Formats: sequence, C-alpha cells, structure tokens
Amino acid sequence: MSLNYIKNFYEGCLRPPTVIGQFHTLFFGSVRMFFLGVLGFAVYGNEALHFSCEPDKREVNLFCYNQFRPITPQVFWALQLVTVLVPGAIFHLYAACKSIAQEDILQRPAYTVFYILSVLLRIILEVVAFWLQSQLFGFQVNPLYRCDAGALDKKFNITRCMVPEHFEKTIFLIAMYTFTVITIMLCIAEIFEILSRRLGFLNNQ
Repeated sequence: MSLNYIKNFYEGCLRPPTVIGQFHTLFFGSVRMFFLGVLGFAVYGNEALHFSCEPDKREVNLFCYNQFRPITPQVFWALQLVTVLVPGAIFHLYAACKSIAQEDILQRPAYTVFYILSVLLRIILEVVAFWLQSQLFGFQVNPLYRCDAGALDKKFNITRCMVPEHFEKTIFLIAMYTFTVITIMLCIAEIFEILSRRLGFLNNQ
C-alpha cells in the first residue's frame, strides 16, 4: 500500500466534520507523508550500505547494523501513520454504513461521543508512538555506535561503528517528534471545537 493511496483514501473518504479536523487531514495527509516518503528515503535509504564497523567486514557490519536498528525508522513511521488512520477509518466506515451525514455527527449525541472517542484513541496512539520512538531511536543520533559483536566472534568483542549522516538523521528525528506533537495538539483542539459547536447547537435549539 503506497503513501499516495493512503493519502487519497484519507482525504477522500475520511473527511472530518470539523475545520480543525480538516486542517489536520491536510497536515497529516500532505506534509507528514511527503516528508516521510521523500525526505525519509533520502536520509535513511542507503544507511545500511554506508554503515561500517571495525573490522570492516560484511558479516560484522550486518550484525551490528541489526543491533543498531532493530526496526528501520521508515517502517516504524509508516506503521505509525497507518495505525493512527485506523480510529478515523472505523468511525467513517460506520458512518458510511449508516448513511450518516457530516452535519449529523455534531447534532446527535451518540455520533458526537463516538467521534470524540475516535479522536481520543488517535491521541493515545500518537502518544504511544512518541514513547516508542524515543525508546527505539532516542532524540539524537551519535556519529559512533559501540556494538557488542562478541556473539558473532569472541575476538571482536566491543566494536566501533560509524553512523553515516548522523546530523541529518538527528534533524529528521526532531522533525518527526515535532509532527507527532503538532498532530496531538490538533486532535485536542478538534475535541474542543466539537464540544463548542455542540454547545452552540444546543443553545440554538
């Protein structure tokens, strides 16, 4: 499943009923996916090929790289994007099956609560992804990585490895953390918009 397909699906079928939600769709679908799909490949695409250790042997490089990267950042962030789509997809699939119009979501209490729960679940998933990213990749990429290669060959023991383009990767990490924080703030703002519009609807009645 390509990033363009996910973007088109999200923008076409999962259009939120709020202004902030639609802005989040634009930010999430366009900026974040473009950043990951284009710049992420440029920064991390050839990382495994340029990852070198002492001694510079193929088996040592592969062993230490797998230790350095239990999961590649591109795969992790792609899984994060798809996972965060799930709550909205479930709600809009339910709305499509029930033929619920967008204006009904903010006028009927059951639909409003259901939609707010989907936004809250999205926030929880983003927070969990933020925590996992901090555990897997940290907040800074160091130029040197000390690899315990003793399991591969006892004579190697602790091996020093060079991490290519560590400064660019640090900037990219900070950007991805920033995107996660922005989407969380947008989700919180969307909940307040829903509550305020719901209160305005009740006052008009």
